[in-house]
Amino acid sequence: MRDSRLVLAIGLLAALATLAGCAGRTRYPTYYILNVPPPLSGRSQPILGSVAVREFSAPAFLNGGPIVYRQSPEQLDFYAYHHWAEDPRRAATSAMMRAMQARGLFRSVDVFDGRGSPECLLTGTLHRLEEVDQGTNVSIVVTLSARLVDLRTGEVIWQDMSSKTSKLDQRSVSGIVAEMSRDLASAIEDLVSSMRNRVLEASLPLGRSNAEQ
Repeated sequence: MRDSRLVLAIGLLAALATLAGCAGRTRYPTYYILNVPPPLSGRSQPILGSVAVREFSAPAFLNGGPIVYRQSPEQLDFYAYHHWAEDPRRAATSAMMRAMQARGLFRSVDVFDGRGSPECLLTGTLHRLEEVDQGTNVSIVVTLSARLVDLRTGEVIWQDMSSKTSKLDQRSVSGIVAEMSRDLASAIEDLVSSMRNRVLEASLPLGRSNAEQ
């Protein structure tokens, strides 16, 4: 009887020791934010009035949570212990607004909240924000699209898409996020430049007629 109790006690201690060891190895997620570089400055006389920017949409797997990587065109995977601290959609929207404000195309740039009477509405989609593994080659792909609508007429004033692919030099999650931040800034800069060119082009006939009068 004593022997059985001793064996039971030893077994219980061993189980507790095992549980304690497992608890000591518990991992917790590390959180990251997109640190998008500031936009290029180049303010000019506003061409359009007020614009509201709706939060960008994105595929469900990009709506916060673990950082995504792709091992093949058909397979998505997630870093179990590396998560976004801020929803990438929100980061992309904020960066787009800062770039639009820096260019000065609009009299005002605000977040769309369903209130007020903005003249234009800008919507966008974050299509890709991921690491792509191809054997020993690792790259970052960022794809973004946006559309500007005149709310008074329903006319699409402008729309475009920009995609950036960069080879990853620093093989770490911090390096991945840093490259994503740079590529997102570059894609946004392309979109804002495209928007500016389209708006300027559309305003030329009016400018010429005014000059002739």
